[in-house]
Formats: sequence, C-alpha cells, structure tokens
Amino acid sequence: MTSIGHAVEQRAARALINRFYDNLANSEERAKILLQAVDRSTRFFTEFSPEQIEKLKAGIQNPDNRYMKLFNLMLDESDPKFSKRMLMNLGYEATFRGTRMIRKNREKYGCNIPWLILFDPTMACNMHCVGCWSGTYGHKQSLSYEDMDRIVTQGKELGVYFYMLTGGEPMVRKNDILSLCKKHSDCFFAAYTNSTLIDEELCRQVVELGNLTFMVSIEGTPETNDARRGKGHYDAVMKAMDLLKLYGIVYGTSICYTRDNIEAVTSDEFLRFIAGKGAHFGFYFHYMPVGQNAVPELMPTVEQRRKMIERIRYVRSADCDIPFYPMDFQNDGEFVGGCIAGGRNYFHINSVGDAEPCVFIHFSDTNIHDKSILEILQSPLFMQYHEGQPFNRNHLRPCPMLENPKLLRKMVEKTGAHQTNLEFPESVEQLCGKCDAYADEWAAVAQEYWDTHPHKKTAYENYTPEKREHPELAAFEHADIN
Repeated sequence: MTSIGHAVEQRAARALINRFYDNLANSEERAKILLQAVDRSTRFFTEFSPEQIEKLKAGIQNPDNRYMKLFNLMLDESDPKFSKRMLMNLGYEATFRGTRMIRKNREKYGCNIPWLILFDPTMACNMHCVGCWSGTYGHKQSLSYEDMDRIVTQGKELGVYFYMLTGGEPMVRKNDILSLCKKHSDCFFAAYTNSTLIDEELCRQVVELGNLTFMVSIEGTPETNDARRGKGHYDAVMKAMDLLKLYGIVYGTSICYTRDNIEAVTSDEFLRFIAGKGAHFGFYFHYMPVGQNAVPELMPTVEQRRKMIERIRYVRSADCDIPFYPMDFQNDGEFVGGCIAGGRNYFHINSVGDAEPCVFIHFSDTNIHDKSILEILQSPLFMQYHEGQPFNRNHLRPCPMLENPKLLRKMVEKTGAHQTNLEFPESVEQLCGKCDAYADEWAAVAQEYWDTHPHKKTAYENYTPEKREHPELAAFEHADIN
C-alpha cells in the first residue's frame, strides 16, 4: 500500500523524468534536470564527499564526458516508454526510496537486508552447457507463481524493488514472469537468459510493461561460445540481440569467463561488436567449480585473473572509447566492500525455495515455504555472513568459497546448513576441495596487487559495528567465526 509521502515522492520523480524526456533535444535543459536529480539524491546519500558530488556534476555538464556519451547513446537507442519506466523503477523505487528503507531496516532488525533478490523460477533449461550445474537438475523443480509473488511482496516490505531471475532458463516460465512484472509494476526485473526464447511477441510485451530486461549469455566468438553452450547458440543470441535493439529494450550481457575464452570475451573487437548490437553494460563472472559436473580446468589461471582486473578497469576508464560498461563480479569487491552475498546486497532462492547466501554456494538452512524473507535473513547461516563480512580486507579475495574456502567449511559446520544441489549431492568438503589450491595460489598474487595499487574504500560498508571499529577482525587468518 502506497503511503501519502510515497505517493508525493512518486509524482515528483515521475514529473522530473517526464521533464527530462520532454527536453531530450535540449542538452542544456537536460543537464539542468540531471543536476536537480543529483541534488535531491545527495541529500540522502550523505556519504558522498563535496568533491565527489562536484566531479559528478562537472561530468553531467560536459558533453564529451565518456559516461554521459554512453548514457545518451543508451537513451537514443531505447524506446521512451521502456526507459521511462526503467528510470522510475530502478532509479527512484529501487535506488532512491528502496535504499532508504533498506538502511533503516538493517538497523531495525540487526541483520543484512539486500538491495536485490535473485531467484530461480525454474531449473528447467533447454540447453546443457559444459560445466554448468543447471543442466543436470532436470525439469521438475519450479517455484509456483504464488511463491514468486510472495518473494516480491515480502521483499518490498523491506525495501527491495529489484529482482533478478536465473535458473535454468527463466523464460521457460515466460507467462508467469510477465504476470509477476505486471502485478508488481513498481519493481524492476532482470532475467539472465540464454536468449533462445526471445521473440518479437515477447519484445512487444516487454516494451509495454517497461520493467523487465535481459542479461544475455554470450561467450565470445562463434567458436568459443558454441564450444561451451552448443552448436547454434551463437546464432540464436545474435537474433535475440537484434530484436532487443530493434524494440528499444535496454539490455546487458552475462559473460562467464574461463581459461579457454577469457581473451575472446574481453577483446576490443568483441566489446565493440556487442555494443553495436545494443548491449552497453554487462557482468563478467569468474567460472566457479560448482556441482559434480564442474570442470575445474575451466577456472582461469591466476595470471589470467590478474590481467582481467587490469583489462576491465581499462575498459571503464576515460582512456577507452568503447561504449560498454563492464562489471566484474569477482574482482570489483573494493567498490562494494567485499562479498555482497548472504543478503548484504543480495541472496539467492533456488527453484524449490531453499534460501542460499549466494547463487554459487549451494547450502541452506531455511526455505521460503517455512520462513518469511526477514526470517531467512535472520537464520543462523545468513547471520554468519552478516557477522563475518568482510571475509577478507583484501577485496580481491572476497569470497568465502573461492578465495577463503576454510571459512565456508566452518560456517556450514557451525550452522548445520545442508547442501542444496538438486541432482547430485555435494558436500562442503567436496566443493571447497576444488578451491583450496586455487585460493592458495591466488592469495599471493592478490596481496601483491592490493599492496601496490591504489584502491577505493566505500563510504557505506554495511558491516557490523564490531567489524567497522576493528577492521583487523576481517583478516583471513583472524576471521571470527568460531
């Protein structure tokens, strides 16, 4: 139920967005409106320094600023109906209003409250990619529409207005997802998809809704992509990307980088190509050796990972003119304060309702059919995350599985969390055993890089008071989880 104050804010935000679109051809007036939005936002987000705010404002007023050029390009290519709703839901509801609610509830309830919730409508998938656990799960496990509706309804009560969908292939449940987006028209949804089920009718429906987008899976050239995802997948992705651009749907990419494809998925040629297809942002995910059919040999070498850090940061810099903004889930820890799982910024609900701290860590001690979202966030396993984060003050080693596997072993043992692999059971020892050697090898490289490069400290960290006041407690060898 919308409060009077919320309704007033909504009208003001909508009016600001409409003014912006009414002045798309007037760059000076458009900049004034953006500056007004910054002023309103920074009244709440007080952690930004005056210098940072002035730098942001200077960028907005500079037509040659790399990020303004990218923002304007995305606007030019988008359907106004779609991008207006996206700015309203993702900008105002999720980022501005939602963040305020979340921060208050973190203090009120003494636990992590996420900014987004990731859930699996189904584990059914029409593909069987090499090294992916989803393809082994079969087609039986799915959340009901009522389950998904309850997740979103309860999430909104805590301030969560952004939801990501994965699987499996989430668009197997296309009709239910579209119904969910229509009911929760104040939220924004993003589906990680293999894109094979994207057609013109779906694009028309998405434009009409305005609050659903796609993160399209692609892994480089036709050869590197189809070697892992199967013959013909690359062509299907190309068709889907062309349709999304044609209909003006703002969308991104989801790229798993492996030892075999890392050069192909980060080359200038590849990035310019996908930007030309209309994808101007995307997530890179380090290959994780999860599941019995995992292929640890696909994990990047530590030398490749180090180069990945430098490559992604170059592509984001003012020195690069490629109209694409990449985000690296594993290597961008310093910009988000380390591990974001366990509800610190997100958590995952699988297709049978098990709440997992991370999409890559298949252990749980609670289920949505037994507990509310708030009760899940207060469960023993999630509270271990809350009390343990950051798991390492070197944010190039953020994960309690991949880089600090001793910690995941201890958390699972202490809480009695059960494994949630739906096809082939995998103990925490089996999972972490595939990470031990890599963690040891990466530790030295990560420390050398951390010690010799400047890095950012986030102003709002969302750690427990004890970790804020005594940062040495987050050092790997002193982690307080016993």
